[in-house]
Amino acid sequence: MFGGLCLCCLPSLLRAEDVASPRPAPTVEVASAVYVRHGLAEDSSAANHGAIANLGFIVGRDAVAVIDPGGSLFDGISLRLAIRAITQLPIRYVVLSHVHPDHIFGAAAFKADGAVFVGHARLPEQLAARGEFYRRGLEKILGDGNVEPAVAPTLLVRDRTELDLGDRALVLTAHRPAHTVCDLSVLDTRSGILLTGDLLFVDRIPVLDGDLKGWLREMESLRALGVQKAVPGHGPALVPWATAEAAQGKYLRALLDDTRAAIAKGTSIEDAPDIVARSERGNWQLFDAYHGRNVLEAYRRLEWE
Repeated sequence: MFGGLCLCCLPSLLRAEDVASPRPAPTVEVASAVYVRHGLAEDSSAANHGAIANLGFIVGRDAVAVIDPGGSLFDGISLRLAIRAITQLPIRYVVLSHVHPDHIFGAAAFKADGAVFVGHARLPEQLAARGEFYRRGLEKILGDGNVEPAVAPTLLVRDRTELDLGDRALVLTAHRPAHTVCDLSVLDTRSGILLTGDLLFVDRIPVLDGDLKGWLREMESLRALGVQKAVPGHGPALVPWATAEAAQGKYLRALLDDTRAAIAKGTSIEDAPDIVARSERGNWQLFDAYHGRNVLEAYRRLEWE
């Protein structure tokens, strides 16, 4: 059932019936040998096992690279089973696109593969500061025994790094503070598809946990690459880059401009969420859940500029 997974190397899989019952995650092949597991437009819950982010994997001639292993051990096992339903090639790399738990807490499912875990150069410090807090919070949602400790990267990307899958090269870029302070993007040079992690949100409201102005700058630098299609961190499995990036940029610029205007008028940080970028409310799922927090993050940084 576990597609060759060595259970002796992952004893935690046996601690809870819920974790022992994953099935292969449904995936879509968005380009030749590029697969995406579409995440749900929800918050993590016991019912969805934290499967709320888009996950990807790319199959080369010699090996497989995973781009984000999922939001829980259950989610990671499901992704691994999906890979094993398609290929028995070694899983050589597991890319951790940033620190947020919905993208990385499935990593333990791939430890027995001997994979190289790849992350931004600042990811270790972020995991040290937040990893256990995230784990405890996720365990409260998913249940005891369903969340392994975060897996630290063993290969750090400080600028750009190329991963070789045999006949296929992936170019990883470490971004300056944007969505978070430790974002990686992955460009598949064969298909030209950019796997963005949470640098790009579609339909679901973007979440600011880094630097608003920096995020806009990093999107501009990605735009210069001439990418046509992208896999966003949340949203459809594959989107036209220009349309998706424009929609996100419109929200981020409204957040920036309206927050600056609120500060200039003397609007308090407590009142700012009621007036900043409210015109965007109808454009995004989960707007009411996350927009206020975005305004607070933006206000705290911008009031001192």
